[in-house]
Amino acid sequence: MSNDWTAHEIPDQHGRVAIVTGANTGLGFETARMLAERGATVVMAVRNVEKGREAAARIAGDVTVQALDLASLDSIRSAAVDLRAAHPRIDLLINNAGVMYPPKQTTADGFELHFGTNHVGHFALTGLLLNQLLPVPGSRVVTVSSTGHRIRAAIHFDDLQWERSYSRMGAYGQSKLANLLFTYELQRRLAAHGTTVAVAAHPGMSNTELTRNTPAVFRLPITWLAPFFTQKPEMGALPTLRAATDPAVAGGQYYGPDDRREIRGYPKLVTSSPDSHDAEVQRRLWTVSEELTGVTFPLGQAVPELSGAGAMS
Repeated sequence: MSNDWTAHEIPDQHGRVAIVTGANTGLGFETARMLAERGATVVMAVRNVEKGREAAARIAGDVTVQALDLASLDSIRSAAVDLRAAHPRIDLLINNAGVMYPPKQTTADGFELHFGTNHVGHFALTGLLLNQLLPVPGSRVVTVSSTGHRIRAAIHFDDLQWERSYSRMGAYGQSKLANLLFTYELQRRLAAHGTTVAVAAHPGMSNTELTRNTPAVFRLPITWLAPFFTQKPEMGALPTLRAATDPAVAGGQYYGPDDRREIRGYPKLVTSSPDSHDAEVQRRLWTVSEELTGVTFPLGQAVPELSGAGAMS
């Protein structure tokens, strides 16, 4: 008998509310689809509402669409207001959306696009929705990282927005390392509450639209080799789904594919880089993220609000 964890292992999700960012395509779509098919009430939080509705129409179950642009603190604040009103109780917040290797760009608030979307946007959204999760037994915040958190990855506190120079790979690595540092620090702060936990996952190498910004010199080889080294989005979504639904999951864990290089396969508990476990960097990034967003997490405090803080130079 196989011990591989598959979508068939997802427990019944009736009565649970799941928010999935970036759910209109790729890994996010498959995550939303499988949760809805198991009975969850799923909110697809997406930048393009029209594409979100088209995607929702392909899913059987209780699915709605929420406008959310993680590259805009105003959009995040507006979405959080809508979500709090519609869903006083949230069981799962799945921070899935992301960008990979775009040319140098900044968000509406002046953050480098990788850092602003992949980390800062999800940090703000999580803080603004946490009061809906904290009272719910078994609630989870699942943040999707990447094996890229090991590649040229560091938190450049002296130049977080890559204003002095720009490396697509370095900026992506910084943002994915930030996802893990955030997860581990959030779990530390949640531990005293005994309800919500923070977990991370990564999909290995999945054949999705996320690679559309890969530099041209690499794009053709990747296209040729993709069938041999990548897996379909429904497999790539399994680590996230396990982190979100497996009753055996504990706070602060990290799930990824089970082959030797964590590129493809069924989800298992994996380890992240030593840099991701640096508690001092975790705390420093948390403090900087609060300053950048104006969000203070409601761990013993009032519901946080965005203050409209701008980018840090």
